[in-house]
Amino acid sequence: MIFRGVSSEAPFFWLVLYRMNQRLKKGEKLKSRKQIKFLFEKNQNVFVYPIKYIWEFSSPKQDYPVQVLVSIPKRNFKRAVDRNRLKRLLREAYRKNKDIIYDNLNLNNKSVLLGLLYVGKEILTYDEIEKSVRKALLKIKENL
Repeated sequence: MIFRGVSSEAPFFWLVLYRMNQRLKKGEKLKSRKQIKFLFEKNQNVFVYPIKYIWEFSSPKQDYPVQVLVSIPKRNFKRAVDRNRLKRLLREAYRKNKDIIYDNLNLNNKSVLLGLLYVGKEILTYDEIEKSVRKALLKIKENL
């Protein structure tokens, strides 16, 4: 796919292609009750404040190598506005850094169910959340 007037060596060209793959598509979101139950029954976990990450290998015939569940407890954040903001921040941080584990899973032809559970008591900034997500994804990558 070459755009008119842009050579394939141009940095902009590769930036555009890279950006296209950063979407968090509908199929990447974990919604199935059976799979969620399976994830919570048998899981491995990593804790990097303020998020607990749980994951489990799933059948390799999934459309996407990772399906993600984002959860914010009502006990810690009474107002829906706060929970929704944290969910948005978590999804965005994961979306921008998902290539850390995607590359490894695509090479090994594996699929993973991943849960992001926010356990902190206060709302952190996006930078702090992204740093936590990146650190945890690197730890998960080591365990794969």
